[in-house]
Amino acid sequence: MDAATEASLFSDTTNIKVVKPDLKVFVSVGGWTFSDNGTATQPVFGDIAADSGKRQKFANNVVQFMRQYGFDGIDLDWEYPGAPDRGGKKEDTANYVLLMQTLRETFDASGGKYGLSFTSPSSFWYLRWFDLPGLLKHADWTNLMTYDLHGVWDSTNPIGSIVQGHTNLTEIKLAAELFWRVDIPPSKVVMGFGFYGRSFTLASSGCTTPGCGFSGASDPGPCTKTGGSLAYYEVESVLKNNPSIKPIHDDDAAVMYFVWNDNQWISYDNADTYKQKVDWANDVGLGGAMIWASDGDDDKYSAHAALLGRSIQSTSSLGDLQLKNLANADPESVSQSASAFNGQQCKTYDGKCVDLKDNNAMAAACGSGMTVVGWDDAGCGKKNHL
Repeated sequence: MDAATEASLFSDTTNIKVVKPDLKVFVSVGGWTFSDNGTATQPVFGDIAADSGKRQKFANNVVQFMRQYGFDGIDLDWEYPGAPDRGGKKEDTANYVLLMQTLRETFDASGGKYGLSFTSPSSFWYLRWFDLPGLLKHADWTNLMTYDLHGVWDSTNPIGSIVQGHTNLTEIKLAAELFWRVDIPPSKVVMGFGFYGRSFTLASSGCTTPGCGFSGASDPGPCTKTGGSLAYYEVESVLKNNPSIKPIHDDDAAVMYFVWNDNQWISYDNADTYKQKVDWANDVGLGGAMIWASDGDDDKYSAHAALLGRSIQSTSSLGDLQLKNLANADPESVSQSASAFNGQQCKTYDGKCVDLKDNNAMAAACGSGMTVVGWDDAGCGKKNHL
């Protein structure tokens, strides 16, 4: 979200609690690009945390925001306090704890029983500036990013530009040890799972295993259009369109990888590797799981099902009758609004609409009980009827 985000989207998000009343919906603030070098937002967290008046104003505004839109808590995703390569200052470590304390005290005084969490890295380079015991004295838990352990940014690594899994259970266990060493209870740590893969262009098509060289990012995905990464549904599409590919399961790392188009290499998770990680998380007593990000899944929620180990049933926040009435009145608008529900994040609309009054066309295009109001033609491997 940013200044251009429509306020109604916040209420639309929390309205899902009508379907599942016991659901808790948090808003997450920050992210990697929020603290990118050269951005106006990079110093925001540090400036707020360093000033008691700003800390209190921020906390008050958060409470007001949550009350207005029905959120149950906030997650702070500061990437990263103290890190000099991310605009951090040494004072950030202590100031972050003060910010967390102010939020907790303000939440408690509000009587709202609001939740509070923060995001933490797996990398010691960034984690060393987190006062984990101090932060978790006030926060309910931390979301540990156990993905993006490797990627094209490894080109500057002293060991060289070599392909490695973006997630790796062996490395995750080592990262967890950094938490256990400072007596963080496992129940306070939530493990992250990625609904995407990290991809490379191999330096040589003759060397395809982890540890082989890469020359750069992979070709962009047809929908995400970002080199070096494919969403879960794009990985599925590659496998579907190339049935001869035999993905390799790295059992120790608990990650899958394969090569396509001779020199394109990707690591990703599937049901088997998700289960390996979940089994370990359960064995050590972690507090739960989080996903980055749900919109990487396909329209059948295959990644969610793979992670949970069971099929998924979805319920639209819009009633079926309401959506159908809207579709009849303004199909183009509904197509644009509903595009986010197809799992592809391709928010294009090219004017192609089925005649909703043409029963033959509807029968040809739709399954039982479905209404086509448009297509996603953004090149995501298949046409997604909305």
